[in-house]
Amino acid sequence: MSSLTADIGQFLANVKYEDLPPEVLPMVRDAFTDTVAVVMVGLDQPVTEIVRQTLVEPSDTPEARACLSDRLVSAPGAALLAGAIAHSLDYDDQSMSGHPSAVLVPAILAEAEVLGSTGKDMVTAYVAGYEVWCELWRRDRNYHAKGWHPTSVFGSLAVAAAGAVLHRLPAERAAAAVAIGGSYAGGLFSNFGSMMKGYHAGMAARFGLEAARLAAAGMTAGHDAIENQQGFLMAFSTDRTPDLTSESKLGKEWYLPKHKLQTKLHPTCYFLHRSFNGTVKMLAGRHVNPEDVESVDVRMGRSQVRVLVYSQPKNRWEAEFSGQHGIAAAVILGKMGVPELSDEVVLRPDFQAFYPKVKLIPIDDVDERDPVFSSYESVKLTLKSGEVIESGPILSVPGHADEPLTSQQLWDKFRECTAKTHSDTDARELFDTLQRIDSLSSVKELPTRVGLFESNFASNVR
Repeated sequence: MSSLTADIGQFLANVKYEDLPPEVLPMVRDAFTDTVAVVMVGLDQPVTEIVRQTLVEPSDTPEARACLSDRLVSAPGAALLAGAIAHSLDYDDQSMSGHPSAVLVPAILAEAEVLGSTGKDMVTAYVAGYEVWCELWRRDRNYHAKGWHPTSVFGSLAVAAAGAVLHRLPAERAAAAVAIGGSYAGGLFSNFGSMMKGYHAGMAARFGLEAARLAAAGMTAGHDAIENQQGFLMAFSTDRTPDLTSESKLGKEWYLPKHKLQTKLHPTCYFLHRSFNGTVKMLAGRHVNPEDVESVDVRMGRSQVRVLVYSQPKNRWEAEFSGQHGIAAAVILGKMGVPELSDEVVLRPDFQAFYPKVKLIPIDDVDERDPVFSSYESVKLTLKSGEVIESGPILSVPGHADEPLTSQQLWDKFRECTAKTHSDTDARELFDTLQRIDSLSSVKELPTRVGLFESNFASNVR
């Protein structure tokens, strides 16, 4: 059997836009569209200025637009900044135990600007990176349990793969790019609930591009760096039993039609979306005074409970990983957008008093579509009067692979996310252009937003 690392390189050297399954193209267009949206809404987050002023703007290579602005920075710097912002609010899409688009889209947009890549090139690079991510992920999935953040573990290799496609590297060089990306992989679960969690996506985007550039320049790497007994898969494995031997499925069957993207309507960890949404539906048409609630039992997958570690959050970062906050927002406010994740809301006395009433109960059920989830969740709310209100099984939410967003829902999110950066007219132009990304002759057809990083930009667009 040939080397898995070599097989990956061969796939990357051969993949073409014409080979892509037609049914995935709308999904990829939505991925580019949604990722640009969450970059725009995250521009006012603290991580933006920290990363921009510390790591990005000191660069002396003006080659790509930073977040589609009129400021030029290095392509790896642009990927780092936009990736960190895209994941800063946890509002970006989710699949394969992580957040592929927040890593892939910023990197592809940046490097495509340098290379003069077409829209078809960008879409092909995205699918190629996604497929490599999935090929690795299927071999060992439970990375959270060992303390890793899968987004930045898989992300650097996925971006290296996408970069190899954009650079049109031959098979040996493409394999080297992914092997180099394996040495860049990392990201600690213990940094969840802080700015660093979002930074992981930018980190992977930057390092993946650097890996592709190094390979293009002739840097060598292990010919079996992925499947070696001391290679990538074994190093990150939770129980040291990854699949090192099965043949690669790359180019033989496509993962994206099966492992679809899931687009978020709430800026929090996806693990709490179903219980939040189920509670809102359960209480529709009736008002429940939070003071009248005795307890709330939420049943969800054991892996989900392991990630939702903040039972009494003290700031918005912790609230993103708090099942208690999701239920409190559902009962008290009936909604959970960016404003409902502010420190002010999290610290409200009624929220702080409600959190201890919510108990997350782990179940050992596993969803075959993504084993870090359970196949269902349920919520049981008990009032002090003794009345019990139950959700029944909660299987999906809008934006889930089985319940994709409509074009109108995607536009509504995009318009909301760009409200501070674009007029409605400009937002619609950007949205429509992104929705036909694979028809573009160049990434430069995406309109530039002048003054995006000026302190008063938000006041100038309406």
